[in-house]
Amino acid sequence: MLMPYALVALLALILAGPAAAQVHVDIGIHLPAPPQLVIVPGVPAVQYAPAAPANFFVYGDQYWVFVNGDWHVSRHHDGPWILVAPQFVPRPLLFVPARYYSVPPGHWQQWDRQAAPRWEHEWGREWADKRAWKGRDDDRDDDRGDDRGKGHGEDRGEGRGKGHGKGR
Repeated sequence: MLMPYALVALLALILAGPAAAQVHVDIGIHLPAPPQLVIVPGVPAVQYAPAAPANFFVYGDQYWVFVNGDWHVSRHHDGPWILVAPQFVPRPLLFVPARYYSVPPGHWQQWDRQAAPRWEHEWGREWADKRAWKGRDDDRDDDRGDDRGKGHGEDRGEGRGKGHGKGR
């Protein structure tokens, strides 16, 4: 007698599927229309919006914004925005040179604007190790993600980001 109820309950759980655990965040970017986009030289899979009031990119049919040290993603130009953990930001976005960020963080001024931001300094050694981050030039030569490539022998130091790693 209990078996039919258990079977119905199990079937209901299977059909319901996983619930979306995404949190939508208001990051203060509300554009009335999609911004004009330009392909990022050297990273053709990424477009940026030079006239947008934020670090606004398009990659993989999604809108990406880097604001206050965090990445956010949306399917629409005006949100809703979802916070993305650093380890899940697509690599092509990380290769965009600093000069294509219309509102770069102040400490980026000391960096080479023709090169990609120093993400390993933003998010720490733990992030760099998990992503096998070697920087753009080394990635062109070896993208195996192991210690056989160039760039793993150098000391990356500890991160000075906003606490994205353990104990920071």
